[in-house]
Amino acid sequence: MYVCNCFGVTEAQVRKHADDGASTPRQIASACKAGTDCGSCVRRIQALLGRGACPRRELVEQGEAAVALAPRAELPEAA
Repeated sequence: MYVCNCFGVTEAQVRKHADDGASTPRQIASACKAGTDCGSCVRRIQALLGRGACPRRELVEQGEAAVALAPRAELPEAA
């Protein structure tokens, strides 16, 4: 299965580069150019490397807003 359609890079090729020591999408890109054109494959490369995709900024901001609005737990006062 293709991971990077721009450069015709397959999952097997990404895994081979990972087995050879590549541990980041940038290192994969250096090895085979995957992720350097349109960038749509970078999240898939991250997943193959076991790194997980970074959350989108708006989701992070929503989470911060939810935390800010959540009621705080009452803690017992120190004696």
